[in-house]
Amino acid sequence: MSDTKKPIRALLVEDHLVLRTALRLLLSSQSHLQVVGEAANRPDALQLTTSEQPDIVLLDLYLEDGDSFELIPQLRAASPQTSVLVLTGTPEAQLQRRAISQGATGLVSKTQPAEVLLEAIDRVCAGEVWIDRSLLASVFAEATPAKTHDPVAQNIASLTEREREIICLIGEGLRNKEIASRLFLSERTVHNHLASVFRKLGVGDRLELAVFAQRNGLVPPCS
Repeated sequence: MSDTKKPIRALLVEDHLVLRTALRLLLSSQSHLQVVGEAANRPDALQLTTSEQPDIVLLDLYLEDGDSFELIPQLRAASPQTSVLVLTGTPEAQLQRRAISQGATGLVSKTQPAEVLLEAIDRVCAGEVWIDRSLLASVFAEATPAKTHDPVAQNIASLTEREREIICLIGEGLRNKEIASRLFLSERTVHNHLASVFRKLGVGDRLELAVFAQRNGLVPPCS
């Protein structure tokens, strides 16, 4: 039987023609990826996202007509099922945190090998979040663990040992199935634990949990 699985449809938003061409050639070399459009500025990116409804947008953090921060939520609103994977060459932790807060589903450094970008695309389109470890260290370099008087300290204290274990594995980038296998639990049990964690910590998804965990010392620091 032939494989009828639909390819991942990607939109490239990058103002440097050489880099955009390289990205198109890279993605086109993968049988499960399809480039459905290219844009070099914010209006074109928004228009193409609206018309093409891609699975993922590869978005440069800085474009010829300005930064992409405000564009991220606009893209998500124009195509709610579309994930936004930010490509960045800037090491500033504040800027990277801002991209996450605006709704980016992941961050990939432009200094990473092509294999990392391809894995990030696959993971994000499978419903996960992606922050490669080289960026994760800088994103939270300025963050400090929660103090005892911090309002979130009580919420953190309410976590069970099992919930803390799951948070650590989320920080490693593991999926629910992988966490279940590691802890000898069912996927349903892992899902229930995560729901409890989300409720206790006031986060809405795995990305927010990863951010919260790094900022508050719930996962080991990146080496």
